[in-house]
Parts: sequence; structure tokens; C-alpha cells
Amino acid sequence: MRKLSAFEMSRRNLLVGTATSVAIATSGIAKAQNDKAQNSVSSPLTAARPDAPAMATVSFSVNGEVRALELDTRTTLLDALREHLHLTGTKKGCDHGQCGACTVIVDGQRINSCLTLAVMHEGDSITTIEGLGTPEHMHPMQAAFVKHDGFQCGYCTPGQICSAVAVLDEIKAGIPSHVTGDLNAAPEFSNAELRERMSGNICRCGAYSNIAEAITEVAGRPA
Repeated sequence: MRKLSAFEMSRRNLLVGTATSVAIATSGIAKAQNDKAQNSVSSPLTAARPDAPAMATVSFSVNGEVRALELDTRTTLLDALREHLHLTGTKKGCDHGQCGACTVIVDGQRINSCLTLAVMHEGDSITTIEGLGTPEHMHPMQAAFVKHDGFQCGYCTPGQICSAVAVLDEIKAGIPSHVTGDLNAAPEFSNAELRERMSGNICRCGAYSNIAEAITEVAGRPA
């Protein structure tokens, strides 16, 4: 058998040593990754705590019934109504306050429920489309929308009706709009006032003339 030279011996030792070092390092990395994965699986609650949402209890009256909810403080009034109270008549359209589909009446004033947080309405009185009337006992505005075919797909209709009811109350209360000629005089119902006040409610089907007819009919009825 041939005797290995000193050079060959040192070269072999270098290669063996290098391979051994790589194997040990790889094994150590794999073990560290495995330990980290096991720790994350075994204690998910600990990892989630820093990002846990802030919760708060809010109580308000919805359609005449007092409701108390424990909510993430970031929950909008729209999501509280739809997802927590299951009042799905109020629609989520643009979710940016631009279409009016989510309009509800809060303490007598119409608002876009997608733009306000639920926790901001502690103690408030909220009316949704479900609280205005039922198929058996419709609100006059609901009946007028049916009579004048003030809807097509119907998605915007709950917001249109809630807004229309509030518009007539605004005019009756003497609240001016951008087209009111004399701010010192009580506004009167007119086509210009109606269209200006309802401009925040978009009907993508284009049933505006029928909507205007329905509201005009209700406005002309004795209080």
C-alpha cells in the first residue's frame, strides 16, 4: 500500500474538517428554526397579545330597543349594525361615505354610518330602515317609493328612504342647505332643495326622477 505524503494528509484533513463544520452548522440552524417553530405553535396567545385589539362596551338604542355590545374600538357603526346586530337592511356600498347606501338616522339626524365609530354613539338613539316600517305597516315614505317605483336593484333604497325622511324633517326644522336663498328665512320645499339635500345618496340605476316624485308626494301630505 502506498504511503500518503504529508501534503495529501493535510489536504484530506482539511476537506474532512470543512465537511464536518458545515454539517454541524447546518444541524444547529435547523435545530434553532425547529425550536422557534415549536415555541410559536405552543404559545400562540403570547405572540398575539401585543397586537390584541382594544375592546370597549357601548350601549345605544336601535329601533327603540337598547342594545349593548362589546366591540373592537375600531368597529364602525355600519359594521356594528350589520355584523353584530344583523340589521342588514343598512347597506355597505362604497365604505367611504360617498354613496349614502349606509345612511341611518341618529338622534333625528341622518349620517353615513360607515364614517363613524360605534363607540362614539354611547346612549344615542339610532333608527335603521328596519325601524321605519315593516312590509305590513310601511312608513309613508316606504309606501311612496313602492307606489312611484323609486328603486330598481334596491341596493341604495334603504339609505335613500332614511335620508328622505330626514330631509323633510330638516326642512320642517328650518335647517338651510347650500341652495337656500335666504339663510334668515325658513327654507321651503322645492325641487332645488330636494335635489341638493338628496345629492349625497347615489342611485346607480338612475331612478332619481321616481325618487323625487315619491318624496314630493310625502312632502305634500299634511303632517
